[in-house]
Amino acid sequence: MLLGAATSGLGCVLLALFLRPRLGPVSSAAFAALLWSVVVIGLVTLIPANGAPGVVSAEGRSTTCSWDIGGPAPAGFWIFQSGQRLLNTLLFVPSGAMLVLAAARWRAARWLVPAGLVGLAAFSAVIEKTQLELARIDRACDVTDVIDNVTGAVAGVAFGVLLALALRPWRHRGSTRAPAR
Repeated sequence: MLLGAATSGLGCVLLALFLRPRLGPVSSAAFAALLWSVVVIGLVTLIPANGAPGVVSAEGRSTTCSWDIGGPAPAGFWIFQSGQRLLNTLLFVPSGAMLVLAAARWRAARWLVPAGLVGLAAFSAVIEKTQLELARIDRACDVTDVIDNVTGAVAGVAFGVLLALALRPWRHRGSTRAPAR
């Protein structure tokens, strides 16, 4: 998991450097960080937490998602002692913030950000469906995770608006032209 995060992080740094002359420093870094945060979410949620669990028997496998709000999430998690729900929420905050910074450069941000937020919610739902279908990764499908993930993304969008106001990525809208001599 850590190797995947580091490798994808390096690739995203290279992507930011490639995009910088076209998008400016803030937007290129935000776009690459958004991509990296989505990859890390996938790694954290779809790689078994304690190594490969081996074979999960058909009888032991869940056949449906838990619709119980609060669901089967354990009381604690190895990173945050305050619970898996906090982790699920915090995991999506960077994606929401980087979504705003990546889109703020364009006038279409007023529809790009809501569309991106819907995309993050759909990504969360796809992760839960994947966890249900791939019993081998020994993860639980739970609607509470989607609620927590969307809550984190919305909080990230609010934080991203504050960051955008401070960093003003739209200053680099015309940066694709050659500088005057």
